[in-house]
Amino acid sequence: MTFVELNSKTTTFLSKYKLFETDKIQQVQLQHRLDLMEAFEVKKGMSVLEIGFGQGDTSVALADTVGDYGKVIGIDIASRDYGAPLTLGQATDVIKSSVLGERITFHFEVDLESFESSEIFDVAVLSHSSWYFKRPEDLLRYFKKLRRMTKCICLAEWDLDFTHISQRAHFCAASILALYANFVGNDGNIQNVFHKEQIRELLEKSGFQIVKQGMVDASYLQDAQWEKSYANSIRKEFANVPSMIQTLVTSYYELMNVSNENEKSLNSFILYAK
Repeated sequence: MTFVELNSKTTTFLSKYKLFETDKIQQVQLQHRLDLMEAFEVKKGMSVLEIGFGQGDTSVALADTVGDYGKVIGIDIASRDYGAPLTLGQATDVIKSSVLGERITFHFEVDLESFESSEIFDVAVLSHSSWYFKRPEDLLRYFKKLRRMTKCICLAEWDLDFTHISQRAHFCAASILALYANFVGNDGNIQNVFHKEQIRELLEKSGFQIVKQGMVDASYLQDAQWEKSYANSIRKEFANVPSMIQTLVTSYYELMNVSNENEKSLNSFILYAK
């Protein structure tokens, strides 16, 4: 893994909360989530509903940002046993045992469509979780329900409009994995790839108005290398898909593997809507 120098904001967080002290991977992931907090404009005292908390990287950044009088309610459709090298249960247990744990509540195996709350949350956050949705209509249903449950929504996702050729491999890997989910079948992190304009349209269709949009650097994250490695590991499983899909997949593989350079991750786009 390429060395990433942590900024002062991240080192201060690590020193303050004693989280991820020996986990270099989580430290790098955390740095990006802390950057997202500034873009999202999450404030102290806010109540946050987080959709798809995963390993809790964004959850701890949110909990730090909202402070002692704020709270984070996280829901995820995955079970405690899902994930590697740490399962979601193991990762969140570490978080719950920390100082930030009192500010966060994790709900496993919970779909938003079955989640009910009498509270109107200050903000809903989807941080790199929209690609878990297989169809646009699934994402639209979530947005419509969040329109009734929250005052605003903050969303971050990989930006398909890559700005440097070194990010092309990540774009190709994500495309391959979306095709894999649709034509072979799996429950991986990528079920489809949504362009930011499509997500913007879905938010507006559900009644939200876009207030702010932008880009946050994520090129230093490890995800490009992870996704490329996973995509290469499942190449043989495309053997029985339709020939036209095989042709498309082969093209993506050729582009993805054209060099062995140090691939960079796609950047993150952010949308803030009320």
